[in-house]
Amino acid sequence: MPSETLELDVTTRLGAFDLEATVELPLDGITAVFGPSGGGKTTLLRTIAGFENARGYIAMREEQWLDSSRRIDVPPHRRPVGCVFQDARLFGHLHVRGNLRYAARRALPRGTTVDEVVDAFDLGPLLSRPVAGLSGGERQRVALARALLTNARLLLLDEPLSALDTERKADILSYLETLPVPMLYVSHAIDEVALLAERTLVLADGRVRAFGATREVLERLDIQSITGRFEAGTLVLARVVEHDAQYQLTTLDVDGQRIVMPMSARLAVGELARVRVRARDVALATARPEAFSIRNVLSGTLIDLVREEDSPFAEALVEIGDQHLRARITRAAADDLGLSIGQGVYALVKSATFDDSPF
Repeated sequence: MPSETLELDVTTRLGAFDLEATVELPLDGITAVFGPSGGGKTTLLRTIAGFENARGYIAMREEQWLDSSRRIDVPPHRRPVGCVFQDARLFGHLHVRGNLRYAARRALPRGTTVDEVVDAFDLGPLLSRPVAGLSGGERQRVALARALLTNARLLLLDEPLSALDTERKADILSYLETLPVPMLYVSHAIDEVALLAERTLVLADGRVRAFGATREVLERLDIQSITGRFEAGTLVLARVVEHDAQYQLTTLDVDGQRIVMPMSARLAVGELARVRVRARDVALATARPEAFSIRNVLSGTLIDLVREEDSPFAEALVEIGDQHLRARITRAAADDLGLSIGQGVYALVKSATFDDSPF
């Protein structure tokens, strides 16, 4: 049976920069490609698509696209990928409808129709407009729709939502989650990565620094200089218990403990949601606090503590049932509390800091 993976063992050199990536990516769902600017994210996607001269090996489900040892290098137009880069790259001589029809005519024999993508991306009012007159966000929506119409077996998306407003971005993220085609999704936004991707590949300086389930990658304390100290956090899976219309709050169950967050109409009672909690919004206590404004107090066990000797801060990892929370506290606070690995602690989480998305 063919392997359901994208196998990469490639080297790409662009001037003084070189990308070296050896990784095997499962071909299901969404894999985020995350890292600092200049780390190699776009170069990786362009290499997979065949737009860069590379050496090594690329195979999708054992279909070889690149094998330098055998002088195999399938040209871009024969690789079954759909690409959306930051500059959209629409055909300027065609209207929106023409761009979509062009993609549909070249599509592999399967699937998505022009009407479906027009509805999904709200493109009806734009169909007769020339692409030169589109805004940045409109161009990206058309580019996404065009990529989907090719019915490619792999989508390569390079910050496809960067030009969109928050509401439009949320709608398109929800749509992308429903698609059956695997995607590599480049983003600088850790919240997009956390709430969209099943797994995350971290690139920095042209090298793979981490790869695994998104929850596990976000929890790692050793790569926080790459993932970002300010936005560092964890993903928690929580079950919606109830909505409180009077106080506009939603209650969720986290492994038998309750938390509340600002009410989300997108989440139904009984639904499992991914909730992102930032480390900077978690405080620790060694005794359960009373008469305190923070409503979310979760009991757990301290399983890791990293003191940053060149800064005022320490990073803590707390086990809550089968899940984890990160807390960014001061080294002085860690010493004053006498924190040690294996100690029982209470994690205090500000309710206003939750991001949510159906799982």
